[in-house]
Amino acid sequence: MPQPTESAPADGLSRDAAALEGELAGVIVQALNLELTPAQIDAAAPLYGEGLGLDSIDILELALEVSQRYGFQLRADDENNQQIFLSLRTLAAHVAQHRTR
Repeated sequence: MPQPTESAPADGLSRDAAALEGELAGVIVQALNLELTPAQIDAAAPLYGEGLGLDSIDILELALEVSQRYGFQLRADDENNQQIFLSLRTLAAHVAQHRTR
């Protein structure tokens, strides 16, 4: 009888990517003192404005927390910030590429 195999999550993410999204959702909730759980954050929903409803100050606080926690700088003058902070998923992808911790 064949042994069951572990497969990627249904949304096509690797387990590592899904785990990082969950971890970052927790960082967002904790750093910004949000009144929701990490599981309530839709990984594909916008972080800024509609969606999660973060404002520019929230994004700055989040960038600082991510920089400290993952060992790389997120700079305010980075021309890619709009794409990086588009959603939890895009932030997680950026962290996965640049993290040193």
